[in-house]
Amino acid sequence: MVPDSPKEGLAIYNKLRNLVYRLYARRVEYRLDTDQVPKHIGVILDGNRRWARASGGTAEQGHQAGAEKIRELLGWCEETDVKVVTLWLLSTDNLNRAENELLPLLGIIEDTVRDLADAGRWRVHHVGQLDLLPDRTQQVLKKAEEKAGHVDGVLVNVAVGYGGRQEITDAVRSLLADRAAGGTSLDELAETLTVEDISKHLYTRGQPDPDLVIRTSGEQRLSGFMLWQSAHSEYYFCEVFWPAFRKVDFLRAIRDYAARHRRYGN
Repeated sequence: MVPDSPKEGLAIYNKLRNLVYRLYARRVEYRLDTDQVPKHIGVILDGNRRWARASGGTAEQGHQAGAEKIRELLGWCEETDVKVVTLWLLSTDNLNRAENELLPLLGIIEDTVRDLADAGRWRVHHVGQLDLLPDRTQQVLKKAEEKAGHVDGVLVNVAVGYGGRQEITDAVRSLLADRAAGGTSLDELAETLTVEDISKHLYTRGQPDPDLVIRTSGEQRLSGFMLWQSAHSEYYFCEVFWPAFRKVDFLRAIRDYAARHRRYGN
């Protein structure tokens, strides 16, 4: 059939493209080895502003589009039996952004965290330094964790005001204070200190370390994300900007992870 107009032709093209995409995603999912799915995935949600610029939008529109993608991601994680997801929503460096961008971004993050807690599907846990955040944001994060901190679903770590170096610093500070309260001297602590001692004071204490870390937008660096926990993680760098991240991109990352042989230094 010959389309009557360019607009109709574009609509037909988009329908065919979406059909091909769904069929391809289904094929990738069918071939996925479910025994090799990572149990904890960390995601660096990168590229919101560049996606917005490419589509003629504002930074705020890019952040909003990125926030709307999160529910889709968590649905895909549920389907593939991922148990823990850590979402890096705002770094400590991001807090230095201009106020006219930072305030709308904080509002979007607050709405997103409320939405996750209200859904009743996911267990919400904040990771990051609360004291660096505005009072309103702190209250939203606390209430979300109180409301959804015990839900029987995927554990979602919302990393807001998060920095990897800051986390390690906070863990060491907490460890020193804890041991000092118990009467342990610095000399005694220095002689007995283990990796596990520090791990017990991280924001993610009691959780498995991430098996897979995904970063979108084509950037190939960690930027301080989960520096301690990712010592043995596999990394997957995806070219697509976060708001355009699709299920097939997610499945490709899982497939790529499943094909790797994790040696843990052995």
